[in-house]
Amino acid sequence: MAHNPYNIDLDRNPANHQPLSPLPFLERAASVFPDHTAIVHGGLRRTYAAFYARSRQLASGLAQHGIGRGDTVSVLLANTPAMLECHYGVPMCGAVLHSINTRLDAPTIAFQLEHAMSRVVIVDREFMPLMQEALATAAVSPVLIQYDDPEFDGAGTAVDATDYEAFLSGGDPDFAWLMPEDEWDAISINYTSGTTGDPKGVVSHHRGAYLLAQGNALTTSMRKHAVYLWTLPMFHCNGWCFPWTMSAIVGTHVCLRQVRAEPIWKALHDEGVTHLCGAPIVMSLMIAAPEGVRRELDRPVQFFTAAAPPPEKLLAEMKTAGFDVTHLYGLTETYGPAVVNDWHESWSALPPAEQAALKARQGVRYLPLEQLDVLDPETMRPVPRDGKTIGEVMFRGNVVMKGYFRNPRATRGAFSGGWFHSGDMGVMHPDGYIQLKDRSKDIIISGGENISSIEVEEALYRHPAVEVAAVVAMPHPKWGETPCAFVELAAGQQADPEALRAWCRDHLAAYKVPGVVVFMPIPRTSTGKIQKFVLREKAREIAAGRSGALRQPTGAQ
Repeated sequence: MAHNPYNIDLDRNPANHQPLSPLPFLERAASVFPDHTAIVHGGLRRTYAAFYARSRQLASGLAQHGIGRGDTVSVLLANTPAMLECHYGVPMCGAVLHSINTRLDAPTIAFQLEHAMSRVVIVDREFMPLMQEALATAAVSPVLIQYDDPEFDGAGTAVDATDYEAFLSGGDPDFAWLMPEDEWDAISINYTSGTTGDPKGVVSHHRGAYLLAQGNALTTSMRKHAVYLWTLPMFHCNGWCFPWTMSAIVGTHVCLRQVRAEPIWKALHDEGVTHLCGAPIVMSLMIAAPEGVRRELDRPVQFFTAAAPPPEKLLAEMKTAGFDVTHLYGLTETYGPAVVNDWHESWSALPPAEQAALKARQGVRYLPLEQLDVLDPETMRPVPRDGKTIGEVMFRGNVVMKGYFRNPRATRGAFSGGWFHSGDMGVMHPDGYIQLKDRSKDIIISGGENISSIEVEEALYRHPAVEVAAVVAMPHPKWGETPCAFVELAAGQQADPEALRAWCRDHLAAYKVPGVVVFMPIPRTSTGKIQKFVLREKAREIAAGRSGALRQPTGAQ
């Protein structure tokens, strides 16, 4: 190592070096703005002083039960105040937060509890039967705590579970909480969907959470005291780190137990919401609300969306309703969004169709992400910046996970070549903006030609009768594979398969036209992502002739 005179007698010490963590964001907000409203939930209004005190009580209670550094605390909660308190109170005692998807089945939850070696589980009363079913087969016996949300009006009481409020009351609101010993320490573990095997536990560290939380505010130009509506599940990538972002800007969380049109529009109007996040299906839900439910907005509201690019029609309807839509992209392994479609003012003067094409791109790296590129996974060299050559989207930086918990093989594969391999295939445009073309497993190879399912979906979305479209590979005896399109029609619209195939022929190369178009409800995850693995199995059944109501694929070459 080369001699550096600036390192002589200039060492790190507590006065000039502290580990980065988002936990002090809450302490600062409570110290500077103790009376500012931190959380709104139905009729509940909770200040930052109370939010901080309750988080410390949670940390204290956990510590009294022997929970400390490296222990896992699992939570099965809706978007409630308790979930926000867990994002601070759990790591404040040194433990690691494991947020569980509330839509999972019991065997999958049991696997996660075992794999994460959970020592405490905090469960919403609504989900307690599901948790009890999971614990009946899990090889762990965690302390069980039940949270009774005042906004939940259902029935059900857990047996042998500690009440959440009673647990907090036994904690110290002045608890001397712990900073991480090292900013590389784990702050959370989140599990991937596991559609091709057991879920993988993505480990995030304090440093990355600190950086992405601030990156959210900087990248999205969130002002101080912004009001954020929780339409995005907090169990999804820790709510994209927004539980920590909002403390950094001393904003207000508006909790929402269920994503329904009426409470969304009510909150937008009554609480002065400035920002919300969600998949395109959330936008569709809002726009489809009847006139009596929709409210007139007196200000522009920022909506951040991920997953598939929103259709042009939906973007236009959102703009008319008063929303500015920004496309984000990321993965659980990047703490949520790490790429943003940064909008240029000059683009706003372009025709709507050109604007929609630009909005369909995923964009450029977040401020805290050091490198983003599209590489050939075989050579690890950047693909040409021509907007056409497909490669794999890869990341480098401090907002990339530590790795997969207790899975060194998967970790090595994900970091092969010194980059994080996203598994998403895309192109790099001449201006440096990336655009996804597919997951690597979703690329359709027909007669040796690569077909982007996203490109075919975009063509279908331009048809006025199409509300939702999903395209997957279907086995074909001649071409190997051919596109199979699953479609949900818009309300009041009609179309037949041949009409949609003719539409695609007018907008796509012949070999990209779907061989079969199927009208059916599109299966989705709890976060709104389309479950293509379900559709791929359906396509295989159709190709094998096991679905007599549907004709065989014709091919399109």
